[in-house]
Amino acid sequence: MALRSDWSGELCPIRRSLDVLGDPWVLLIVRDVLHGPRRFDTLRENLGISEAVLSRRLASMIEAGLLERVEQPSESGGALRGYGATEAAVELLPALQHLAAWGERHTPLPEGGAHMALIHLGCGGETESAEQCTACGARLSAEELVWDRPWREVSPPFAPSGTIS
Repeated sequence: MALRSDWSGELCPIRRSLDVLGDPWVLLIVRDVLHGPRRFDTLRENLGISEAVLSRRLASMIEAGLLERVEQPSESGGALRGYGATEAAVELLPALQHLAAWGERHTPLPEGGAHMALIHLGCGGETESAEQCTACGARLSAEELVWDRPWREVSPPFAPSGTIS
């Protein structure tokens, strides 16, 4: 991954976490794969990342237990290969939501930008938490949430498995 020291053997859990998650591409890949399994080309296009960088990040994320390779039948009868979120990646959803909220509060919104919202599919309300809906109080799972990113179409629910796109 990044060119720095190996922190995997450190006692500090923050250092060990950063050893896996410290590269910004890793969190952006997790964000996209949480919407359901993604194919390599779709990730490359959505993220604007080079093939070489994406290939290295995906390999390291599989090794770290964040992603898994998945195959699903295609309409043409063959199999589509992609990358799916593991439970470890799904558990990052609250942290990603906190990062998004922090970014909205503490970084300037570029001209033409709009508020990104986490929507609970059950009640249709915006929630400030990925763990418990602040609109209706229901306990949430990744499958019950979508990010409304106004600069893109509304994303499908987060899920450790689903249709590859």
